[in-house]
Amino acid sequence: MYKVMIIDDERSFRSLLRNIIEKENVGVEVAGEAAGSIEAINTIDEIKPDIAFVDIRMPFMDGIEFSKIAIKRYPDLKIIVLSAFSDFEYARECIGIGVCEYLLKPVGSEEIRKTLLKVINYIELKKTSEEKLLKDDDYQMVHKNDTVCKIKKYIEENYVQPDLNVASIAQIFGFNASYLSRLFKAETDINLIDYINECRMKKAIEYAKKGTLMYITAKNVGIPDPNYFGKCFKKYTNKNYSEFKKYKDAK
Repeated sequence: MYKVMIIDDERSFRSLLRNIIEKENVGVEVAGEAAGSIEAINTIDEIKPDIAFVDIRMPFMDGIEFSKIAIKRYPDLKIIVLSAFSDFEYARECIGIGVCEYLLKPVGSEEIRKTLLKVINYIELKKTSEEKLLKDDDYQMVHKNDTVCKIKKYIEENYVQPDLNVASIAQIFGFNASYLSRLFKAETDINLIDYINECRMKKAIEYAKKGTLMYITAKNVGIPDPNYFGKCFKKYTNKNYSEFKKYKDAK
């Protein structure tokens, strides 16, 4: 059920419009009224209407000025402007500020019905579109998270392979290497190549603490070149491999 607010300085017209809306039974309810724009500005937060019927000619602040303020504050509010003046300039200004419909007084029940159905259809189409986009975003997010988790697991299980790198992983998972690097960085806040190295170095520290010779450890973690392994180890731990090994030997 969508909420309607009637803003018009003529009490008789507000009552007439309320009766028409309630009689037509098109899935809306009159949730509130205001006798002018100032009153409407002060009560609209409580009413929270989806649709507002607004008279153009009102004291203190006309319907156009009110509509400008309301649309700025409540972008989803659908405003139907009512006027007894068939003035093109008014109509053009209303369209320019985002008013969705412009009706001339006096209005009949059939015209009100058609206008409400039109506006409701617009609201529902927009809502459906936003829900579809949200579902797509959720799907993409879940898909990306799932992909990164699978890549992490693959690295943890295959870091011993010397040819494991960004390109080989991208090929296995069917991605462009550059895209995969960006995706992994965005989801984990760490570069993919650094994550591979981190997995290798964490395991290397375990080997060092066990007293394993460096060249054996290097081979066991997928970096068979001892010199390069030594540089990677020092960069990651800020210590030489021998320091960890000496710690073990001393014990």
